[in-house]
Amino acid sequence: MKHVILPMLFVVFTHLSFAQEKKDSTQQQIPKQSSNGTAQEAVYRRPFITSFANTSIGGYAEANTNYFSENGISEGFSMEMRRFNIFLYSSISSRVKLLAELEFEHGAEEISLETAQIDFEIDPALTLRGGILLAPIGGYNQRHDSPLYEFVERPLVTTQIIPTTLSEIGFGAFGRFFFGDFIATYDAYIVNGLRDGVILNGEGRTFLQAGKSKEMFGESHNGVPFLTGKVALRHRKIGEIGVSYYGGVYNSFRKDGIVVDKKRSLQIAAVDFNATLAGVLIQGEVAMNSIDVPESLGELYGRKQWGGYVDIIVPVLRFAVLEYENAVLNANIRLERIDYNVGTFSSTGDNVFDDVTAIAAGVSFRPTAQTVVRANYRYHWINDLLGNATVRRAGFQVGIATYF
Repeated sequence: MKHVILPMLFVVFTHLSFAQEKKDSTQQQIPKQSSNGTAQEAVYRRPFITSFANTSIGGYAEANTNYFSENGISEGFSMEMRRFNIFLYSSISSRVKLLAELEFEHGAEEISLETAQIDFEIDPALTLRGGILLAPIGGYNQRHDSPLYEFVERPLVTTQIIPTTLSEIGFGAFGRFFFGDFIATYDAYIVNGLRDGVILNGEGRTFLQAGKSKEMFGESHNGVPFLTGKVALRHRKIGEIGVSYYGGVYNSFRKDGIVVDKKRSLQIAAVDFNATLAGVLIQGEVAMNSIDVPESLGELYGRKQWGGYVDIIVPVLRFAVLEYENAVLNANIRLERIDYNVGTFSSTGDNVFDDVTAIAAGVSFRPTAQTVVRANYRYHWINDLLGNATVRRAGFQVGIATYF
């Protein structure tokens, strides 16, 4: 058998190596998903998907170092293997595709099935989708792979206001339409939705991230599905803008058939954009949350939240190094702000703070579009609920992320 198997393996790996070398020599150094494809297509615009076989395996790895101090006090230098994600893709037939993603965070501290979706294409304008999918809220949630970005940290709005990564079990449809240089896309799904942890959580504030639970993938906790959807318009040469929504009843309003609370809803509305102008990539998003909070909790828990960020990525040098003919060095800056509790205190009229403003700057090196080495400096201004002395947090991060 070994006389048959070994030659077969040699042919397979030779083919894959040749394909990879060809991609390395022709790829642009800004990732395809950011510069060419729509956000809707992001899960299928990953480099491990090829025409070599019906089933492909790939993924990405991300590791980084951290050194932060808060008001001059530091816990020192540390390193982490932040993510190791495995993709599985299968073209089951001409109209049926399956894509799954298994995520290992912080070594193997957290393991989760992030995506496991089945698509049935009726027409480019109508594809049915079911399974564990990425809610189409904002642009980052659909297109969050680490090798796509020049910064180690995800934007605050995408983790604190929108609970990225927001994977949901659900069903629905998506499609796209073509008009000359424009592509219009839509997504629409029903999903189980976030749960009671949105309030009365360990954070002591309204925090949508705490409303996520593994039980979301098993059943609805209240029998009322959430709705989520997005429409976007992309110009093939410039960029894309999208408007999205996510909302539903988040609380367990009945127990054993008995109503114990009124239905309390939450809504997220977001706008995301990306554009490449004169070689400079500009991307970002803004999101606003509205949450029905019990009156008994007073003003400690925010009923409205918002956040936003913008990245500016400037290629400053393109050059050949080693066997890479189109390596690029980028200069990058990110501006961001989030507010966990928008409003004023009813008793005094003073502003409710509980906000964070941040700036990040750095450089990144891309030998190919699939791999990035990045160095960032971050500075945060953090205000508590009452606006007491601002906490200043700053630090350096160096990291690497790559598809495989």
